[in-house]
Amino acid sequence: MKYQSAITHLECTLTGEHFDASHPHRTNPANGKPLFARYDLEKAKATLTKDSLADRPTNMWRYREVMPVIDDANIITLGEGGTPLIKADRLAQATGMESVFIKDEGVNPTGSFKARGLGAAVSKAKELGQMRLTMPSAGNAAGAMSAYAAVGGMEAHVFMPKDAPIANKVECEAYGAKLTLVDGFITDAGQMSQRAAEELGLFDVSTLREPYRAEGKKTMGYEIVEQLGFEVPDVIVYPTGGGTGIVGIWKALDEIEQLGWIGSERPRMVCVQAEGCAPLVAAYDKGEEFAEPFPDPRTLAAGMRVPAAIGDFLVIRAVRESRGTAVTVSDEEMVDGMVEMARTEGVFAAPEGGATLAAMRKLIVEGSISKDERVVLLVTGNAHKYLDMLPSGMF
Repeated sequence: MKYQSAITHLECTLTGEHFDASHPHRTNPANGKPLFARYDLEKAKATLTKDSLADRPTNMWRYREVMPVIDDANIITLGEGGTPLIKADRLAQATGMESVFIKDEGVNPTGSFKARGLGAAVSKAKELGQMRLTMPSAGNAAGAMSAYAAVGGMEAHVFMPKDAPIANKVECEAYGAKLTLVDGFITDAGQMSQRAAEELGLFDVSTLREPYRAEGKKTMGYEIVEQLGFEVPDVIVYPTGGGTGIVGIWKALDEIEQLGWIGSERPRMVCVQAEGCAPLVAAYDKGEEFAEPFPDPRTLAAGMRVPAAIGDFLVIRAVRESRGTAVTVSDEEMVDGMVEMARTEGVFAAPEGGATLAAMRKLIVEGSISKDERVVLLVTGNAHKYLDMLPSGMF
């Protein structure tokens, strides 16, 4: 590619402390908080222009200047990104809205938005010489990491709760990952992954515990703005587990403004969680900055069954700064949303995607979303990996 990364350093998201991006880092060792990749955006804007996008590849690496990999030879790609922003006219009519869009991440390689984050993280790990990787996952992230590690000739270790969807377990093994099933939650899997990293010398690429998954996820924000003609929607509704998606999109919007593509306008960010696992909603409702671990988390949506998120304060900050909100939905409401989305728009969304429609309906009723507003629903993955977990007779 003729365009080059403008990465300059890493920055602690809590204190602003700087770290050298040419060395492998995870979190800030002093406080355990996530690090963000930062760029020379004045340099980037010289080549990353609206007009230049027409001649670029239709994947997430089209935004090359604000991606972290320096040497093109280290980019591991399966064509992730470039997903459609569907104008959901029938769904809009059914909900009484004028303008609803579905960002369908289920068409990504490995079937979910996780391909973006792990495509970026695995590529940067390779560039930094980290060829043996580990991570905990409830499913989709593990499949994505395993796939990209396979393409890069890298070693992959996955720690996954036993009750994760069967498809995700099979997928990891098919890609050649070493899969360990854990009798517990994603937090338990995370502890085992960290121990393996220390004992075996593995590099842990779990959510927001390394700086680069957020860089892949942020490209959803770049795409939404580009696909809307360099405008922002009024509302983005996002299903939230670890929260990297909201965090990444919010980061992207700040960068996009500095690139001169948009002004200071921002969408209201809506964090959607399951009733059975809602630590971020609880913290938001209490006016707190950090979330307490959620006891006994239970939900059909494996990607939302995250009882404690390292980036909790970043999600809550994005919601508050955008004047958005945080809301819960039940598993039954998620399934209803899945069915309605499939039958009106032909999008077979995973339960997490169904949750966004259920949340939008709630917010319309309570007046938090006006019917003349432009709303984007994030479908983070397709439902095919959930077939063994969906309620019998749901259709």
